[in-house]
Amino acid sequence: MNKIKTENTETEILIAAKEIFQQKGMAGARMQEIADKAKINKALLHYYYRSKQLLFEAVFKSAFSLLAPQLNKVLNDDSDLFEKIRKFTENYVSFVIKHPYLPNFVVQELNKNPEFVQKLRSEKNFPSIEKFKLQVSDAINQGIIKPIEAEQLFINIISLNIFPFIGEPLLMALVNVDKESYNKILENRKTEVAEFIINSIKI
Repeated sequence: MNKIKTENTETEILIAAKEIFQQKGMAGARMQEIADKAKINKALLHYYYRSKQLLFEAVFKSAFSLLAPQLNKVLNDDSDLFEKIRKFTENYVSFVIKHPYLPNFVVQELNKNPEFVQKLRSEKNFPSIEKFKLQVSDAINQGIIKPIEAEQLFINIISLNIFPFIGEPLLMALVNVDKESYNKILENRKTEVAEFIINSIKI
């Protein structure tokens, strides 16, 4: 019974923290606010997570544990290269629209805590691009795509998917749109990014 109660409390904390982090970001979130949202006292929150940083990492890992298997499955399934690019982009953009705090958190962590990535790499289902690399090589040899390093192609895919979320305030100002219009742009990128990349490499 106590184990179930503990698991339920931790789940409630993660759900509450996710909502607060999404609304206010890492810097603006307060542990007391998260405790109130989870309907527990602050002392109990600190029993589970000694600091806001540890709680933020737990929220990230919880979300990443949902995303990583999806991406890993796409990268290692038997679909052709172009379909793989489409599915990867669709899955990634759809997921980040639901978890918009993730890309900025990754940037924050990489800058001040590079060891965190090593922790992620040890997680089960951390995405592997080995099969993707082989498919890129085969597509080049068959004359389907222009010569390109698989690593460069993968970085292009990730960059085009991530930056519109990281640079949202700047991009909204540059293209002169409101939040509602920008959200529509993000939705369209589920297909726009993949087609842009495919058109840039196919022969």
